[in-house]
Amino acid sequence: MIAEIVTPDKSVYSGNVTLVSVPGVMGSFEILNSHAPIISALGKGQIRIVEDNADHSEQLFDIEGGIVEVKNNKINVLIEK
Repeated sequence: MIAEIVTPDKSVYSGNVTLVSVPGVMGSFEILNSHAPIISALGKGQIRIVEDNADHSEQLFDIEGGIVEVKNNKINVLIEK
C-alpha cells in the first residue's frame, strides 16, 4: 500500500506501508492491505505507520485532527499541524 500524509503547507510522509493506525473521532482503527474504501474524520492522537521494508520500521506522527481517505490501497491523510 502507499501512504501519504500532508498538511496544508507540505508533505510530511510518503512511502510503502503494511499498516496504518489512525485516531478516528469514534476511536482508533487500523488500515491494512485491501481495506474497504473509506473517508473518516480524525481526532487528536497519533498516527502509527509500519513501513513495508525488511525491518518493518515504525513512524509515529502526533496530530490535532484531520481526514483520512482509503481507496485502491492508497491512503491519503490530510492533517492539521
